[in-house]
Amino acid sequence: MQIGVYGSGYLGTVISACLADFGTPVSCCHPDRTRMVEMAQGNIPFFEKNLKEIIRRNVRAGRLAYSTDIESFARKTQVIFLAEDKAEGLNDVAMRITRLASKPPILTIVTPAPVGTANALEKSIKDAGLQATIVSQPMFFTDGCAVEDFNWPDRLILGSTSSEAVQMLKQIFHPLVMRGVPVIVTNQSTAELVREAATAFVATKISFINEVAALCERVNADAVNLALALGLDKKIAPRCLQPGAGMGGVFAESDMDSLAQLAQAHGVPLKVLSAARDVNHYLADHLVEKIALALNSVENKEVGILGLAFKPNTNSVAGSSSVRLAETLVSKGAHVRAYDPVAIPEAKTRLNGSVRYCDSAYAVAEGCDALVVGTGWPEFRALDFDRIKQLLKKPLIVDTKNLLDPTRLRALGFEYVGVGRGQG
Repeated sequence: MQIGVYGSGYLGTVISACLADFGTPVSCCHPDRTRMVEMAQGNIPFFEKNLKEIIRRNVRAGRLAYSTDIESFARKTQVIFLAEDKAEGLNDVAMRITRLASKPPILTIVTPAPVGTANALEKSIKDAGLQATIVSQPMFFTDGCAVEDFNWPDRLILGSTSSEAVQMLKQIFHPLVMRGVPVIVTNQSTAELVREAATAFVATKISFINEVAALCERVNADAVNLALALGLDKKIAPRCLQPGAGMGGVFAESDMDSLAQLAQAHGVPLKVLSAARDVNHYLADHLVEKIALALNSVENKEVGILGLAFKPNTNSVAGSSSVRLAETLVSKGAHVRAYDPVAIPEAKTRLNGSVRYCDSAYAVAEGCDALVVGTGWPEFRALDFDRIKQLLKKPLIVDTKNLLDPTRLRALGFEYVGVGRGQG
């Protein structure tokens, strides 16, 4: 079976490569010829662990091909994943593919799209006198873990009333079905709502632990141990219950925005979601307050930030609490310098020259009044902190991810400030 994936962004690149790795022939299509040539060579415009190797392996094996010829693409592929990163133009692409197809295609919408998108597309196709089966299939990727998330998903969501389409997709995802991954078959609107509701729920969970972390600081409790205890409750679970980690990622904010707009349009107040978003956005201000308290003021102070990506193993800065922190520090009069293993090019597009970029953690630390851990890259644990202490103007570390060992650092003479951690 020849599978088609339309899209050359993050979703299209990951999905086409991982489907080909199942051993199925996959054609990835997009009109940008330069982008297609680069992708065929494994040159992708973002950092994602193991993805380049998967692309190159499957291109060499002949299972993964890239094309700009949408006519041939539509004729040869019966199941096509619509996997652009944004929903703009989705209707036009689907209509064009349907017109060009040799028989009615199965169009699977992976693109994050508002609730009602699949129903509206079905109506457009029917009104045009065409035929196609529309499936809503949200996929849940975390930047830096997308390949793992594809191969080991928590569940597969198939929004369709067509038993034929469902069976076809189960066949495509046979390796996952055989592994015991639950398959939930539902209607299209429910499938579309799952994505936005899941994002909102995670944001609520993260926001809750960050609010409790602020309480921990007032009562000399340790939010890390508190989160561990809460996470061991089978009703709660540990994932996304680490204090200090704001909600970020390529699709997180758009999912929450879309859900809030949907609720507003239907007159339903989502007060919990609103509160979670407020807490998430307040995080940078709270961290600046902590830094300012330790330094008396951040104005005209040199502050170094380790990490700009929103999480380790990705170059994405979308929704990055570290970037928001840098922006807030600059607005308060601080002089900010930063280092990240892979995310500096992306961060430059956000920070507009307001930050000085360094080529190592040690270069960041030199002459700084405070060193801030902004992203939990594991390599920051292995830094030579004796050397860091000599480079800093003041031996102050603010660990926004609770990545480092406070006992060890305090023994070395550092003033260590974590998130939600007592001084013991």
